[in-house]
Amino acid sequence: MKQKHRMLLITAVLLLVTAFAVFGAAEGDQKADQPEKVTFFHYFSGTLSGGMDDLVDTFNENNPDYLLTHTPVDHEAFKTSILVMLSGGNPPDLFSYWAGARVQFIVDADRLEPIDDVYEEYGVSELFSESVQNAASYNGHKYFLPLTQHFVAFFYNKEVFDKAGIAAPPETWGEFLTACEKIKNIGVAPIALGSRERWPAQFWFDYPLLRTAGPEYRAELMAGEASYTDPEVAEAFGMWKELIDKGYFYPNPNAYDYAEATVLVGTGEAGMTLMGSWLMQLDDQIGWEPGEDYDFFTFPAVDSGVADAAVGPFDGVVVAKDARNKEAAKKALVAMAQTEPMIAFNTGTGALAPNINVPDSMYNVLQMKIKEYCAVVPNWAFNYDLATPPPVADVGLDAFAEFVDNPADYMRILAETESGARAAWSNL
Repeated sequence: MKQKHRMLLITAVLLLVTAFAVFGAAEGDQKADQPEKVTFFHYFSGTLSGGMDDLVDTFNENNPDYLLTHTPVDHEAFKTSILVMLSGGNPPDLFSYWAGARVQFIVDADRLEPIDDVYEEYGVSELFSESVQNAASYNGHKYFLPLTQHFVAFFYNKEVFDKAGIAAPPETWGEFLTACEKIKNIGVAPIALGSRERWPAQFWFDYPLLRTAGPEYRAELMAGEASYTDPEVAEAFGMWKELIDKGYFYPNPNAYDYAEATVLVGTGEAGMTLMGSWLMQLDDQIGWEPGEDYDFFTFPAVDSGVADAAVGPFDGVVVAKDARNKEAAKKALVAMAQTEPMIAFNTGTGALAPNINVPDSMYNVLQMKIKEYCAVVPNWAFNYDLATPPPVADVGLDAFAEFVDNPADYMRILAETESGARAAWSNL
């Protein structure tokens, strides 16, 4: 599976790099009386497309001196193709990226342009809270403009829960196991996981580790200061294994993706899925209403002595150091940060808009519940593949996918993961 996955990515990357080189050459034909073109390369595509067309259209309508042209790319292919472009000195002016270790990785490689002036000279700092600005800061400078804040939780089919006799969402691990058993007893798979692209499985490691070992230990592991063979990691995998052994997952998770898993919950073939709020983009496809047909609950408490923590990514935009049109790119960022483009992009995505001036009226009932929870949760953690450097994360994502198919071998898998992670750290 690993070899097939990587061969598909390599093929996609070669096609994308060739296409973008041709696209970049065409940009050189710009005439003096035309708007300044700003190229934007991003991963908001397919079931994750959100409101990117709306954001770009809003920008171009309100900024006639510029023409923002955007190129959507498959989410998985993007992760490799953008690094190829950066190393080849042929990047777009702007590209989407994930806050955390992924931005830090390319900042350390000197591939990004600082955007302190965007925040300070153009007043963008006034549009974001201090905590959001922290996600934009690396090595003492701003490099990242946030567009979305997503939250990972259990999203569940209310009708399935009612049929199973679950009066209220579980708040403890014991209650969660009981709920799973009740759902299984009515002939429905309690949990859907679509881990074909690997990354959806990571949340089943993130939350058990955070709920048992806590945020501080988890941060140490992400920084390479703890080992994947530690008992804390083994305990988290043991919790995950227990659910698999009890038959609580819909069969063969590695055969389908997150969207297909969400549809299983929507159709009542599964009770719930541990996924990010971006799944709300599938509401129309499924034909269900947030708050009416489905709801969410946070990952249950396991140890009452461990502080609560939420998991989720910040998606945003960065400026390439080798961008052809840096000043226009920065002006595009200033425009994107404003209230109207933020509303245009985030309406219907399931995300929270980082701009503090975005009105609550744009959110559905579940987004408002998420906003209220995120305002009080004491700890926020980026999901696994955004919390540790990409070469290390790739080792872990392979391990999670293998574990889903071979849970009995988890101690061997953890030993091999530790060895692979050490090798990756040594090459950074």
